[in-house]
Parts: sequence; C-alpha cells; structure tokens
Amino acid sequence: MKAIVQLRYGPPRDVLALTDVDMPTLGDDDVLVRVVASSANPWDWHFILGEPLVFRTFGIGGLRRPHFTIPGGDVAGVVERAGRDVSGFEVGDEVYGFGHGAFAEFVAVPAASLAPKPASLSFEQSAAVPLAAMTALQCLKAGALESGQRALIIGATGGVGSFAVQIARHLGAEVTGVASTVNLDVARDLGAHRVIDYLTEDPTAPGARYDLVLQLAGTYSPRAIRRTLTPRGTLIQSFGDGSRWFGPVGNIAMASILNTVVSQRLTAYEATETTESLQEVTALIEAGAVKPLIHRSFPLAEAAEAVALVRDGRPAGKVTVLVAP
Repeated sequence: MKAIVQLRYGPPRDVLALTDVDMPTLGDDDVLVRVVASSANPWDWHFILGEPLVFRTFGIGGLRRPHFTIPGGDVAGVVERAGRDVSGFEVGDEVYGFGHGAFAEFVAVPAASLAPKPASLSFEQSAAVPLAAMTALQCLKAGALESGQRALIIGATGGVGSFAVQIARHLGAEVTGVASTVNLDVARDLGAHRVIDYLTEDPTAPGARYDLVLQLAGTYSPRAIRRTLTPRGTLIQSFGDGSRWFGPVGNIAMASILNTVVSQRLTAYEATETTESLQEVTALIEAGAVKPLIHRSFPLAEAAEAVALVRDGRPAGKVTVLVAP
C-alpha cells in the first residue's frame, strides 16, 4: 500500500516521503480501515520534528528516531476487516476516529477509538473532526463550563479552537475568542460574541473576567492568565506553544505550583480518544451545533505540505489530507 513514511526527525518537507509499505498488522481489538481522508494536527508535527525534545526522554516519540514511522492520526474511511475480538463494526461500515498511521491507504485503528461516521458529513469533513473536536469537548467539560458563564478561548480559530468556540456557544456561554487580525471575522462566524486581536491587544490585561480560560495557543503564563479569571475561575491548558526543549512543560509546572495557593483552578488537559467521546461529538454535529471548518486540502503525496501549513501557516480551521478522493 501507499503511505507517507518518516524514518528520522526533522522538518516535514525534509523527512516525509510517499512510498510503498506492507499492510498494517491487525490486532484482535483493531479495525482495519481503508482510509478516504485524514487531517493534520499539531500532534503530527510535534511527532515529526520530535519536539519538544523533553518528550523523547519519556519514550513518547523515541530518543533518536520516531516510534511511529507513518504519521497521521485522524481518519475517516471504510471498514475493511475487524479483529476477532471486535464487535459493532462490520465490513463496509463508514467510520471515523483516531489512530497512529493514518497518512496511508490503510490503517489499523483500535475499535475503542472509532465510531460511525456522521451521516451528514463527507469523509473529508469527518476526517477534520476527531482529535480537535474531542479535545475541545473534553476541555470544556473539564472546565465545567455552564450556560451563562463567560469563556475566553485563546487560539479560537485553530483546529481545536474552531470547535471549542462552537461548543461553548452551544452550551450557552458568552464566548470571547482570541485570534490574529486576519481571522477575527472567522472567530465571529464561529459564534464568538467578542473577539480580541492578540497582535494589538493583550488578552491577559486587567479588565474582563472569565469563568473559564481555555489556552490552545500562545505562551501566556498561568500567572498572567490568572488576572482574567473570576475568583473561582478555571484555566485549562491544552498543550499550546513553548520552547523547543520543554514545550509547555514550564507553564504546566507553574500552574501546578500556583494551584496550591490560589482560589482558582489552573490545570492542563490532554484528550482521550474514545468511541464515547466521538459519539458525543457526532450528536453535536447531527444536531447542527457544530461543523468542521476546513482551511485547505492536500492529496496524500503532499501530506508534508499539510503538516508544514499547520505548523507555520496558522490556518483557520483544519487542514485535510485526501487519501482516496
């Protein structure tokens, strides 16, 4: 089968190549999916560059070379075969979910990270959903966001942010989105009641207070963000930017220390990819509350360009990779 392969760390254009590889090994709890579309996430370029470097020491990416030689996580496609312990998925089912190695014609995905594809979406639209939408939904739930509360979403037009704005609005919150000048109208179209241009205004400056701040981009410190929280407000950090060596670890550590002495809750969150979470997202999609925003699409052979765009281009919404258009 054809797949994008990476044998060393480095910039996407330098280390990713389309080549022929063996079919993936199917575990007893896996589903073999014939991939129609995938999408690029910051998750992908972190693995491809092997950054932040501290993650290599944890065995997440491999100290000298990547553990996962085929990048890509989001997947939408058709069930080709199911492992012997899998139930609920049949050959020919249209599915979407998350699993390592989706920049390929076939990928083996744990059944526990897969769900039926939303009927109202195309394969390409569905591929733009899994990791970003699950992260947005789980972060907002972790922050216990309720109707009538005020939410600040930093990185409002990125992959996760574009879903977070829509979900927060659906929950009845008053949403303020932080974005660049060129994407302010996008944030408004997604449902933000108010927008902040981070190029001209500091979103952590004293003024408005929020019940929940969701930081998806930028390097604002927890100490600075505290100024924008209500006395019992919550900061949720979902990765975000940081140094080449330590990434967001510094901010996560600072939040943990501050948590012991302040009334607010300052924490970090990493999404868990599950069938149940995907089904919650599907329900929101089918109810018309959420829809994926696609910035641009690339064919499989140009997956490196898709990842590079996510890393350097600050796209509004998701960047998809079409495997079988």
